[in-house]
Amino acid sequence: MTASSSGGETPAERTSVGTAEADYDYEELPGTTSLAMHLTAGAAAGIMEHSVMYPFDIVKTRMQVVGSPSTMVYSGVTHALKMISTTEGMRSLWRGVTSVVLGAGPSHAVYFATYEHTKAMLTAAGGGQANAVAAGAAGGIATVVSDALMNPFDVVKQRMQLANTGYRNIVDCATTVLRKEGVRAFYVSYPTTLVMNMPFQSIQFGCYDLFRRSMNPSGVYSPMTHVAAGGLAGAVAAALTTPIDCCKTLLQTRGASCDPEVRAASSMAESARIIYRRQGVAGFLRGVKPRIIANMPATAISWTTYEYFKWMIARRSAAASSADI
Repeated sequence: MTASSSGGETPAERTSVGTAEADYDYEELPGTTSLAMHLTAGAAAGIMEHSVMYPFDIVKTRMQVVGSPSTMVYSGVTHALKMISTTEGMRSLWRGVTSVVLGAGPSHAVYFATYEHTKAMLTAAGGGQANAVAAGAAGGIATVVSDALMNPFDVVKQRMQLANTGYRNIVDCATTVLRKEGVRAFYVSYPTTLVMNMPFQSIQFGCYDLFRRSMNPSGVYSPMTHVAAGGLAGAVAAALTTPIDCCKTLLQTRGASCDPEVRAASSMAESARIIYRRQGVAGFLRGVKPRIIANMPATAISWTTYEYFKWMIARRSAAASSADI
């Protein structure tokens, strides 16, 4: 009677089982993965991405706004953080974060679910070989859907981030904007947001996929790879799309501006003309440092969180498949 027939396992059998458990590809989630799993992973990644580095996002908005109700001028990121915290209190660095959490959850859930589905379709159409082009295209397509959900929350967030606007909370801000400016105020920046986010996400996803595969050719689960690849991809995408972000900020904060011309702006072209006339070419790079500082760790956190959920889902699926054999 052998060891296996008495309830044990031979070395060969143990090796076979160990290989079966370890030999799964978490980078491509199983086809049986439910939509809820995709949504959960995406929502977790989105909330972590936007909330952890929120104070730097406030600094970026303050530095980019034109015709601000505040007379404060910031000389840099450190100076801005110091002045906001000392003159308005530490809580001011988190004003509007609730709007981000409420919007980031569902929008990122839809975003990552759309990304995974689109990437799988494009990869299959390209012969089954995953590549940075498919990842970048999938990221751009997913942006169109998710931004439609996120834009109103983003408008409320940026209004709350400004100084001396008088909004008590996000509900008061949303109702005030709706009453005074109508529904259009929540979507006046949507075309500009798409013009910014489609290249941003395409660059980010494409760079991330490229960096990840270069740093980790074997494709094994490696959190440090996701941190490094995500951070670098976020920095590149943030730097290249800052000029469009400046235009978007002007449109989303126009209702709180003291400048009549800014309040009347209704398109990306108009906002770009205003910025150029008032601040020159340098005006399109305002806030680039805090934007990079915020996006590097934010995208690193987002990708690390999302990849962890993918790894857990794939691992459980592999374990369930082994148990069924």
